Amino acid sequence: MMLDALVIAPHPDDAEIGMGGTIARLIAEGWKVGILDLTSGEPTPLGSLERRKAETASANFELGNPWRENLGLPNRDLEPTLAHRRALATVFRRLRPRLLFAPYWEDAHPDHIAATKLVEDARFWSKLSKSDIPGIPFHPSRILYYFSVHLKIVERPSFVLDISLQNDAKLAALRCYTSQLVENQTPGQPGVIEAVADRTRFWGHFVGVRHAEPFASREPVGLKGLNDLLI
Repeated sequence: MMLDALVIAPHPDDAEIGMGGTIARLIAEGWKVGILDLTSGEPTPLGSLERRKAETASANFELGNPWRENLGLPNRDLEPTLAHRRALATVFRRLRPRLLFAPYWEDAHPDHIAATKLVEDARFWSKLSKSDIPGIPFHPSRILYYFSVHLKIVERPSFVLDISLQNDAKLAALRCYTSQLVENQTPGQPGVIEAVADRTRFWGHFVGVRHAEPFASREPVGLKGLNDLLI
């Protein structure tokens, strides 16, 4: 299998929170998209391995059924170790994605920070020759970073993408994670899904659309032309 884009998520639901609309849009546009969850996300107060697996499958259906696997790394103890780097580089060689999406590099959640470091390191290792990593050397051309952060910060994206037509699919996918995003809410406070919806409206406002998702890049983002600029 060869993918156009692979989204790497520390836990099931991070991909949907950060860029569920973009995933649905790319699939609708004919892209071959995959999601790789690094951990099961368990234990959690209301979840279980079986429940999270079922929720993830339902969410994936709402997004358009992208390719999806779980790497099975340890939740809460995720580290960018050499063994984990090799395992992820092996996936990159197998799927050969042109574009990688990773969590934004600044976060309060240690798993998220470790995931970002792991993606960056594995991308480099994936291209190495004369190594014991299974598969043919391959180097994904670019990493973009999505926002699913636990810090109360205002994102400073490199660009935002219009997801007005895909926002309903994004919210439907988020509602599938009932143990994490529906039942596990504090009474009287806005829930995660409500906050995510507010965020897509916030970024859509700045580019003149109803909903948008922000992305960051450590490297310059090149444009073939200016025709697609919204404002």
